[in-house]
Amino acid sequence: MLNGFKEFIMKGNVLDLAVAVIIGAAFGQIVNALVESVLMPAISGVVGSPNFDNFALVTFNGNDIKFGVLLTAIVNFLLIAAAVYFAIVLPMNKMIEARNRRLGIDPAAEEADPNTLLLTEIRDALVAGKGGTVDGPGSQTL
Repeated sequence: MLNGFKEFIMKGNVLDLAVAVIIGAAFGQIVNALVESVLMPAISGVVGSPNFDNFALVTFNGNDIKFGVLLTAIVNFLLIAAAVYFAIVLPMNKMIEARNRRLGIDPAAEEADPNTLLLTEIRDALVAGKGGTVDGPGSQTL
């Protein structure tokens, strides 16, 4: 029983997942600091308070329904998504493109499915061996 548990824990995907969770938690702190310390103060300087918690407060049978809390969560999500995209994803994509250009790597060639390439080679070999033609996908004359 312990050997099975040891094998499960030592599998690569479990360790990769653990590392991803740890790095994700640390990275989440960076994104939260960016949003709370940079973006939210900038927005509050332009439009006033970025907190909509008391917006559209409705009382229903003695219970307060605060639509503003949902609105604040949506705005915070959009700010975090924009911060991640513009501060991390976009610059990283630009760096990868520049590296690929510098090294002469063609990303389109890397994305080709090996099974499709193999099947294309087999089809071409069959056509060349039989003297037939290939008109298009699904319409082959051999």
